[in-house]
Order: sequence, then structure tokens, then C-alpha cells
Amino acid sequence: MRVDDFDFELPEERIALRPAVPREAARLLRVAPDAPLRDLHIRDLVGELHPGDLLVFNDTKVIPAQLQGLRHRAGSAPGEGTARIDATLHMRVSPEGWKAFVRPAKRVAAGDRIAFGHSEGACLLGVLDATVAEKGEAGEVTLRFDLSGPALDEAIALAGLIPLPPYIASKRAQDEQDRVDYQTVYAREEGAVAAPTAGLHWTPDLLAAVAAKGIERAFVTLHVGAGTFIPVKAETTEAHRMHAEIGFIDAETAARINETRRRGGRVVAVGTTSLRLLESAADESGTVHPFAGATEIFITPGYRFRVVDRLLTNFHLPRSTLFMLVCAFAGTDRMKAAYAHAIASGYRFYSYGDAGLLDRADTER
Repeated sequence: MRVDDFDFELPEERIALRPAVPREAARLLRVAPDAPLRDLHIRDLVGELHPGDLLVFNDTKVIPAQLQGLRHRAGSAPGEGTARIDATLHMRVSPEGWKAFVRPAKRVAAGDRIAFGHSEGACLLGVLDATVAEKGEAGEVTLRFDLSGPALDEAIALAGLIPLPPYIASKRAQDEQDRVDYQTVYAREEGAVAAPTAGLHWTPDLLAAVAAKGIERAFVTLHVGAGTFIPVKAETTEAHRMHAEIGFIDAETAARINETRRRGGRVVAVGTTSLRLLESAADESGTVHPFAGATEIFITPGYRFRVVDRLLTNFHLPRSTLFMLVCAFAGTDRMKAAYAHAIASGYRFYSYGDAGLLDRADTER
């Protein structure tokens, strides 16, 4: 398929730079097959769900994975071979190793040393030195840090910044409020470098309200990577390469999901991250198995969904893999109409924006 088929015009003022306050005040567009679009709010979710439904949340926790440092090139004369480098960690590969996207990429080569937590010779709150072990494509490198395990985690927490999406970070500076806003209230498993943004709408009160109605919930973990922000530069979907992300589903959670499906309940994925992990862990029959490892699943129209019946998700970038996913889930024409309605009606887009509740277009279940 051509990537151009998933393009649309989005006015810049539709990009949300701050979340709605309170969180459940965000708008919600109800998208169901063969029914008119309905304008609601997140607090109305309780009325759209039924006893016996199972909400599946991603409990990953965002780490301060945006690092700034100075590159030092071996063999350079004193005062030379130094350059400022920005790095966004996106996937851990060993106790001391991370894959990262760096800028400017042309200033980094394998074998370079980068001193994160330093600025022009001054030591900041954390000293974090690494070697560029490998350089890949599109600015991706593998960093091997001098620290390892929990000591490395602590140093990253001191030296790093919350990695706000580029469409927010390019328009305003990060502040302390983002450390609260860009984290779900149920986050517990550290490792993400981007928030599972559909989860940002939930509050303790909203969670209590759905529980009181008999709506069940389960938690899986997908450590969202910075690859989610990378634009699709290929002309066709077949030529695009997804970046791997690490996910976990334990045996008890898999059994609960399978039991929900067996008794005819609906599986409602809170966010595309939950959906991608569930679909990665399912076999052809739709049975979910325990999962621990990497997934590079790329869902485009024509994909046959095995597990998820409904999806709560924010509004995504033009030409993005996530817009392709929602088109696959709810139908391309339906989603293009929904996005046109959202833009015309003043919905707010992206990580801090509003959301849609989508029914799967395939209504076999």
C-alpha cells in the first residue's frame, strides 16, 4: 500500500501542548460501524462499556530517556573532536547497553565516547559515560555505558529528561509538570521512552467507576520506544521497517483474556501499545499466550485481528504507522471520516490530545 493513502491535512493549532484538566474532561469520539459519529467525553466511557468487558492497560513507566552530552573522538588533539550530542534511548539490549537515536547523527561514529551529564566541561547532576558500540541507519546507535544494571538506571534518572514527543518539544520547553502529565496513574514497570498515551486520560476515580460497573481490568507491559515518533519515509508500507519494542504478558493475565473471550466478553485495548502486544501474543485461533520478548508487529489494512474487540486511542500523526493501525481496525474510510470530523470539530491531537473509542470493523465476534 502507498503511504500517501494515509496522509491528511492537520492544522497546527490542533496539536495539544498540554493535557485536558482534569484528565477525564478530554473529548471522546465514538466510532462504531454503521452508526453516526458521536461526540462524548472521556468521563462518558463508563456508559460505553458493559459488565464483563475486560480493559487491558499498558503499565509501562516512562523513564527520563532524553540525554545530552559531549562526544569525544579517540585520537583527536586536545580541544578538538568534541561535539554536542542529543540522544533518546529507545530499547535496552543488555544491563549496560541501550539502542538510541542520536542527533546530529553525522557527528557520531562507532568507537566514539560520549559523556552524558556533562556540559562544556561542567559536571551536571549525573555522570553517564558511554561508548558508541555500533552505528546503524537513520541515526540509530548502540550505546555501551560504563555503568550497568541499577546503577545505570539511577544515573539515567539523574541526568535524563522526560522525552516529550518532538511535536510538543519543538514548540515549548519541558517543565516539572510534564513529569506528572506524561505518565499514567497506574505506571509501574520502568522502561518506556514514550507514554502509552490513551492511558493518560485515566484517573483513580474513572478506574473506580468502571470497576463499580463490573468492568474488569488487566495489565500488560510494552515498553514503548522512540521509534513510535519516527515518520514513515518509505513510499510503500512494505518498505517500512518497524523498530522492536519489548513486551510482557504473564500466564495469569493471558488466561484472564482467554476466559473473557470464551464467555463472550469484549476485550478493550487501552491504547495501540496494548493492542499490538495482545495481537503479538495471540495464535491464529485468537488464544493469547504468555509473552516475554520483542515485537515488531506492523498492522495495516487487511490485517485480521485475533483478540481485540474495541480500542481506546488518541488521534495520530498523518502518514504514521498508528494511523494505519486504526484504519486497519475500524476501516480506512470510516477513520478518514472520523479524523475529518475531529479536525472540523476542534478535537485536540497527539499525546496530550483527545481520544476515540473504536469498534472493530470486522464484527465476527
